[in-house]
Amino acid sequence: MQAFARDTTNARLLGIDPRRIVIAGHSLGGWVTALTAARHPELLGAVLISAADLGLMGTMQRDSLAAMMAGDMESLAGVTAQSMAEDLIGGASRWRFDTAAAGLARMPMLVLTSDDGLAALTDPLVRRLRALGNTRVTTGHQPTDHSWSDKRIALQASVLAWLARR
Repeated sequence: MQAFARDTTNARLLGIDPRRIVIAGHSLGGWVTALTAARHPELLGAVLISAADLGLMGTMQRDSLAAMMAGDMESLAGVTAQSMAEDLIGGASRWRFDTAAAGLARMPMLVLTSDDGLAALTDPLVRRLRALGNTRVTTGHQPTDHSWSDKRIALQASVLAWLARR
């Protein structure tokens, strides 16, 4: 994604400044955003929305994790709930928010949570980043479901206001 956006031909076609890229993700995408931003300090910032720490989930019992994964395979080909659980367990130590924290210590971040229970996974990341000296972490919470069904305008407003300060 970043290589595509930074390619001068693509940047020109899309009308973007490849030096001003912010990445954002929701749920699993929030997890990917945290891990990606930790390895790319050149990013202008990162937005986590109801982010799930799948690395932490990889510490769960294999059968429990596989049962949970069974409901998340609708668009995946060639995998089973068991194989997804095994992948998570195998990468758990490398894929935790806690492992990404050092790479995020200077990253401007917007961390948004909802009433889906995942704040318990992102709150420790926010505390760790602040303990590492990151003063550019902004947080927000909305009393809504994981999909932000009834708070989408509030979500949009929060992200756009944060981006305007970048």
